Amino acid sequence: MSPANRTSPAGRTTPGPARRLLPRATRFLRHRRRVLVRLGGWSLLESAQTFLVGYGVAQALDRGFLAGSTGTGLVWLAVAAAATVAGGLAVRGVFRGLADLVEPLRDGLLRHVVTRALHGAVAAPARADSSSVSRLTHQTELARDSFAGLVLVLRSFVFTAAGALAGLASLHPLLLLVVVPPLVLGLLLFTATLVPMAARQRDFLDADEALSTRYGAVAAGLRDIVACGAERRTAGEAEALVATEVGAARSLARWAAARTMALGVAGHLPIVLLLLAIPWLLDRGLTAGALLGALTYLTQSLLPALRTLMSALGAAGTRLLVILDRLVGADPPRRSAPAAEEPAAPVPAAPVRSAAGSRVELRSVTFAYGPGAQPVLREVDLTVEPGEHLVVVGPSGIGKSTLAAVVAGLLVPGRGEVLVDGAPPLAAGRSAGELARRRVLIPQQAYVFTGTLRENLLYLCPDDRPGDRPGDSPVTGPGEDGPEERMAASVAAVGLGPLAARLGGLDAVVDPAALSQGERQLIALGRAHLSPAPLVLLDEATCHLDPQAEARAERAFADRPGTLVVIAHRISSAHRADRVLVMDGARATAGSHRELLERSPLYRDLVGRWHTGRDGGPTARPGRESTPA
Repeated sequence: MSPANRTSPAGRTTPGPARRLLPRATRFLRHRRRVLVRLGGWSLLESAQTFLVGYGVAQALDRGFLAGSTGTGLVWLAVAAAATVAGGLAVRGVFRGLADLVEPLRDGLLRHVVTRALHGAVAAPARADSSSVSRLTHQTELARDSFAGLVLVLRSFVFTAAGALAGLASLHPLLLLVVVPPLVLGLLLFTATLVPMAARQRDFLDADEALSTRYGAVAAGLRDIVACGAERRTAGEAEALVATEVGAARSLARWAAARTMALGVAGHLPIVLLLLAIPWLLDRGLTAGALLGALTYLTQSLLPALRTLMSALGAAGTRLLVILDRLVGADPPRRSAPAAEEPAAPVPAAPVRSAAGSRVELRSVTFAYGPGAQPVLREVDLTVEPGEHLVVVGPSGIGKSTLAAVVAGLLVPGRGEVLVDGAPPLAAGRSAGELARRRVLIPQQAYVFTGTLRENLLYLCPDDRPGDRPGDSPVTGPGEDGPEERMAASVAAVGLGPLAARLGGLDAVVDPAALSQGERQLIALGRAHLSPAPLVLLDEATCHLDPQAEARAERAFADRPGTLVVIAHRISSAHRADRVLVMDGARATAGSHRELLERSPLYRDLVGRWHTGRDGGPTARPGRESTPA
């Protein structure tokens, strides 16, 4: 199939970017006929300059210096020099006319990008395209500059070639017989490379964007990746994307080599043929001046114009085609109105687990991000009993997420001791996979990898994954429900069922980029709920869910056997907890919601902010520190 067209998933052949953009380009140019005529007029002056330079050199030699008339030769050289000055004035006029062609293009692109981004954001607020910023700034400027360069280059080549060929014909028609065939052949070869070059350029840009998107997702979900022990899988996915981009770059380089060969045929071969044909041309009446004029046309006019044309069209041209297709291509589909939500089905009972949960102890724990930094955690003492539900609250930057990372074993305290079931989280010889089976941490930016929904949910259940050896987990004992029953219970418990149905079931392939942040959080919550880990740490893991969905998810984890630590997003989380830990920097105070309202001024202040909306609304979050993962 031609690279100009692509096949859609439904099997239909869709037009390539050149065909999609052609109607828009035709309308744009048709509305600017006067500008094009003005550019053509100035370009004719440039064409005359090209003609006079070569013709003047030939006449200076034949009628002047070789004929013994030095004055005549100098006059013809002065004519060639004057033509060069006139060409400079023509270029000045060309640039003035160019602004009237390029700036309207840029303004139209800006309007289109803004309109498209606003429509997309209104239709699907959760999936608003953040790449619009790049399109509005970087890509529109690239399109503007590339378009201006291409107009200059194409105009210059057409009129320069016309002037040079007219000059060759005026010197002797046989010169055209030597020069035109290789010139036409090289141009045809070059033209044949344009469409494949554009396709390879698009493949390279797609691969580069996919790699950048993957790295961004990995950076956002780094804590989750480490907590899940998914480093090897994540690295494998990134390596596959790197290999794809390397392959696209090599293919692009091969077509660039073909473009260089076309330049050699069109630009250098005529010169070689002219030199080889000198005896034949002299026998047929060509003068030395005509030969020198022909070489002047080829080396000083045609070859530079060809080199500039092929370089611009091969690089800037294909880039402009791809960028314009991205900027003004098919509009994003409008999201239809969501269907009315069905009444919630009865929630199956959570999987029965034999263990009550992990015991967590922090003994005088102090942690700072660097030797000279102020401690984020200072002499924290805390005990969380097996099966307890603890909620952590505090002002922004106080260390709540840092506390979760220390308990999870992702950060090592500078002083003090962290024990989970009597042993440090990072006990000697404990692998990342084993650590993931003992505790699960879901941060605010949930990580979902490309794969089926089933694979995402079972990632922390190695005994239930296809191909893995079955065995007893630290929480789930023998003789209990099978993996399908446990998965169905977890999906229903956290409210993942409607999303799973919309995606096409558990075996549907998940595209993380197509999911909203709340949908990614639901999948991560289902993975954590299904995991055999007796300790669950939710670090604002429900912040992108609505209050009802958040309450359902937290109830599911509260009913799930095991120990639960929640970094709070709404005050309702504190109401559902067994105990609340208030962090205020100087000390950490724990107690029930009612006890802390009496004992902790900071907790009363936080509750007041939540309820009165002083931090952004009736359910405003009290803040979250911005610390390294």
